[in-house]
Amino acid sequence: MAPHTGFAGRTYVVTGSASGIGAATAALLRERGAKVIGCDLDDADVTADLSTAAGRQSLIDQVTARGPIDAVLAIAGGGRTGLLETNYFGAVATLDGLRPLLAQSPAPRAVAVSSTSSLAPADERIVQACLDGDEAAAVGYLAADPALGGPTGAYGIAKRALNRWVRTAAPTPEWAGAGIALNVVAPGVVDTPAAAWILADDEIRNAVETAAPQPFGGFPGRPEWVAELICWLSSADNRFVTGQIVFADGGSEATAIGDLHWR
Repeated sequence: MAPHTGFAGRTYVVTGSASGIGAATAALLRERGAKVIGCDLDDADVTADLSTAAGRQSLIDQVTARGPIDAVLAIAGGGRTGLLETNYFGAVATLDGLRPLLAQSPAPRAVAVSSTSSLAPADERIVQACLDGDEAAAVGYLAADPALGGPTGAYGIAKRALNRWVRTAAPTPEWAGAGIALNVVAPGVVDTPAAAWILADDEIRNAVETAAPQPFGGFPGRPEWVAELICWLSSADNRFVTGQIVFADGGSEATAIGDLHWR
């Protein structure tokens, strides 16, 4: 089989396309013959703010107006505003809102990007409010007591909730039953603008690397390494993988939890 056969002629929606993992993924897809509809706050084909309900609807409307799509990659993360709003509610709104359009593809695929931050303890009330779709309650809990965010704050909570949403949604009739593969890629610390606050300070960098070592590939990882995995999961070549949380983290998750799930 020729390499990268599952991309030519396909159209990919990539959120967070202007920088970091999103930009690396968009570049790889274009190199492999795919059409990319880049979405971001600035410097993109579709500009929209996923931290707001209006911005999410604007993204869906703009993408829908551009015609058929074959894959949705919800990579946008961090965020200038609204960590919980962008990383959970924005991602889920993108995936769910574009699902009917995606289902028209002969080989529809979807990938959300999470993080090893999802492994951190999280306040269950906030996670459940996310899963219930109650954005006001989820945001309100954190506004009332920021300490409820735990060691990774709203970002880690959002990614934990996103993992759980995908695990629940992926095998349903609306996703797997419609032939749509839905997976998560959860990177470790990667050299992106969003991780600059970690990498620019030696004390913070050493503390994070000590707490979450990446024995394979080193610290930090490269965005194109994560992009390779996202590309394959969203290609037509992926015919049997869905509902998975795949950690692209240099072994950080394995170091942290070992064989816990199989004991």
